[in-house]
Amino acid sequence: MRIVTYNVNGIKARLPRLIEYLDEQKPDVVCLQELKSSDETFPEAEMRAAGYGAVWHGQKGFNGVAVLAKGADPVERRRGLPGDPDDTHSRYLEADVNGVVIASIYLPNGNPVPGPKFDYKLLWMERLCAHAAELLAEERAVVLAGDYNVIPTDADTFSVSAMAHDALMQPESRQAFRRLLYQGWTDALKTRHPVTPLWTFWDYQAGCWQRDAGFRIDHLLLSPQAADRLVDAGVDKSYRGREKASDHAPTWAVIRD
Repeated sequence: MRIVTYNVNGIKARLPRLIEYLDEQKPDVVCLQELKSSDETFPEAEMRAAGYGAVWHGQKGFNGVAVLAKGADPVERRRGLPGDPDDTHSRYLEADVNGVVIASIYLPNGNPVPGPKFDYKLLWMERLCAHAAELLAEERAVVLAGDYNVIPTDADTFSVSAMAHDALMQPESRQAFRRLLYQGWTDALKTRHPVTPLWTFWDYQAGCWQRDAGFRIDHLLLSPQAADRLVDAGVDKSYRGREKASDHAPTWAVIRD
């Protein structure tokens, strides 16, 4: 099973690129983030025409997550992260696909630091940790895939100094990510590529793509039952260089059926 996480940065604007990717790579599951689309305007017909069933949790203009499955309809398990009934952001969607629990995650950016957006980011990560612990207790194959908006280590960015004051690389953000990992989750990319730097995001500004000035913020975390089945993981970097591409590249892991 090839599972992809892909922040499309607006599904309407990137729909040709997304359909192109589905047609060329034919992944089994795709977790989308930053749809910037309401539930009513999600392109379900286009997904089905491409051979994919879908569940989605939209929000007009920003946020929004979805789970696509090739030749199947994902079975929705949870819409929204528990722990804050007043949270209106569409950032978490959980589904069952062929016996694997898949979550599409769009973690808050948190900038500027300090401020209420950073506070929200950290509280959201606390809620994610609490729910992730419950998922581990199910003792099932689970994949938490998405744009975490966290650069885990200095090796995961083109420039430590350039990102030093960004919410993505603050000690509190990194500590929260480590707490999640220490529950027993496996970072698929880091496991398969422990030394070689891999970027998943290149900003549109300052020629970042042309200079390969990127960083790693898209992650696939595997429960022990999924990690035992890990075959490979990587980044489909070339798709970032296509015309009118997202600023993220599709990032994937393969687990044995």
